[in-house]
Amino acid sequence: MSVLSFLTNTASNAVLSATEQSSIATSITTLQSRMALHFDSGVIKQHFRFGSSTRGTILPRSMDEQSDIDYMVVFSDNNATPQTYLNRLKAFVEKRYSSSEIYQSSPTIVLELNHIRFDLVPATTTWVGELQIPNGSGGWMTTNPNDFNATLEAKNKENNSLIKPTIRLMKYWNATSGFPFESFTMEKWICSQSFWFQTNQKDYLFAVIDNLGTSSSYSQRVNNEITRAKNIVVNVKQYEKDDMPVTAENEIKKLFRL
Repeated sequence: MSVLSFLTNTASNAVLSATEQSSIATSITTLQSRMALHFDSGVIKQHFRFGSSTRGTILPRSMDEQSDIDYMVVFSDNNATPQTYLNRLKAFVEKRYSSSEIYQSSPTIVLELNHIRFDLVPATTTWVGELQIPNGSGGWMTTNPNDFNATLEAKNKENNSLIKPTIRLMKYWNATSGFPFESFTMEKWICSQSFWFQTNQKDYLFAVIDNLGTSSSYSQRVNNEITRAKNIVVNVKQYEKDDMPVTAENEIKKLFRL
């Protein structure tokens, strides 16, 4: 196996299986039915999934223990504090999911199921109709939860469908490296990069890692992980140049601590 085939296969394996997708779909259907039972008619304006699971960049939990489903619950009224709505969601899951692990991870309520984690995000609408969610500091911030989806789809299409698998590979690296970067921030950064002379999965991943830079604003641990990744890529390129494909493949596996 070459470095390219290894990376292509790994990116392909970083997609949710049909079984995982089916389990998530069932869980969402159950969540929706239990919300309908719990909340009086008119209390909730709308609720929907957003985030990486709608973009095709979510990883299986076997690759990312923090992999989750982001789910927004928009309440009809907007005259209470963010914590009030968080408390409403917490009361709901505690009553309807009594045997599951439940906790607040500001600004969301986390519902841990056997196969997936749900991050329930309360929201309201402003007087002009904008969605707002808790900002983590006791206040509100406006959001357009799925606005990045179209940007990513366009970028992926422009780049021979290699952006999404590159993001999945980098999220896998991020998870195995102790999460030096916030996942969504990294997705947006990758999507903002320019890819002029890259033609395959290896080229795209190496270009992203080449563009990573250490910073005095990062912790030493984060800078160490960046340096480690860049050194691995340098080594792989040299091994391939020296016609040492097996050594090169073994080296790239170190990127994911395999």
